[in-house]
Amino acid sequence: MVTSKTSKKSKSPKSAKVKKATRGASRPPKRVVKKQALGREVAFTRELNAPMERVFKFWTDSKLLAQWWGPRGFTNPVCEADPRPGGAILIHMRGPDGKVWPMAGVFNEIVKPSRIVSSNTPLDEKGKPMFEVLTTVSLTQDGGRTNLVVRAKAEKAPVSAAPMLDGMEEGWSQSLDRLAEEVARTAGESLFVISRAFKASRELLFRAWTEPEHMKNWWGPKGGVVLKAKMDFRPGGIYHYGMRLPDGTKSWGRFVYREIARPERLVWVNSFSDENGGITSHPMSPNWPRETLTTVTFTEQSGKTNVSIQWLPINATEVEIKTFEEGRQGMLLGWGGSLDQLKEYLAGIRP
Repeated sequence: MVTSKTSKKSKSPKSAKVKKATRGASRPPKRVVKKQALGREVAFTRELNAPMERVFKFWTDSKLLAQWWGPRGFTNPVCEADPRPGGAILIHMRGPDGKVWPMAGVFNEIVKPSRIVSSNTPLDEKGKPMFEVLTTVSLTQDGGRTNLVVRAKAEKAPVSAAPMLDGMEEGWSQSLDRLAEEVARTAGESLFVISRAFKASRELLFRAWTEPEHMKNWWGPKGGVVLKAKMDFRPGGIYHYGMRLPDGTKSWGRFVYREIARPERLVWVNSFSDENGGITSHPMSPNWPRETLTTVTFTEQSGKTNVSIQWLPINATEVEIKTFEEGRQGMLLGWGGSLDQLKEYLAGIRP
């Protein structure tokens, strides 16, 4: 067997010098690749039925803060807050799967009871800071209610933190819903809150909630079809509708409008009804409250419209209130399904 090898040619001193002189010039310069930094900013407006001194405490008292901080299903086994300029914040959020999401921070500014500014830092599995979120909370009194504005701005986040940034809007929205519920609960009220942001104008959203031609396309459980509707849209007026449910049965409902502030706010008393417009019991839950007060607010923020729904039983017995409290998961599914349908409907129509 014959094996061949490539022969080596001898190099002259002159050629070696030329190659050495041009070696550096023949290579392209090294490119410095900068790590991409991500950022995100979100803003929210909420209206809470409580004086702002009381709402302020829910942001600064560790025990109260632990009851609502984080998305639905999360708990806070560690929640420490020292509400003074330079005071420390430490919160460990535990998700439904048991995973812990630690966060450290510091209060930058405290103006009781109207303003809180803090810098918060999510920590990785080794306890190292990932990025910083500057959070500004502003409260103003409006009669017996508090207007709450929250702005959160994340900066210089690594690419690996993209899923966390993508979840900022929904996470904050659910946290603020829980805050409203806790404020009400500690005052002895049973309140359910759910919010959703839509890529549509506030005027269009308001019309979708107040014109029968729009409402028939999304109101009610998924798969339900509105068969008949009559609306007298004014304070004291009634919206009466009948629909066929997915299982083929018919159901009737009615609103009695209490407050209309276009395009910002709607308040009505909601009830199950019959074909004649009377008040009836829930067809599948006879102990459900016969009347519930519904408040819907529409706020524009960052090119979107946030719709926040507050729902609570009125003129209710203890049994009815207990049934309402036990039905929170069903409310999330029911209201959530309707809002999903609204989103789909709005995507297919012009402003």
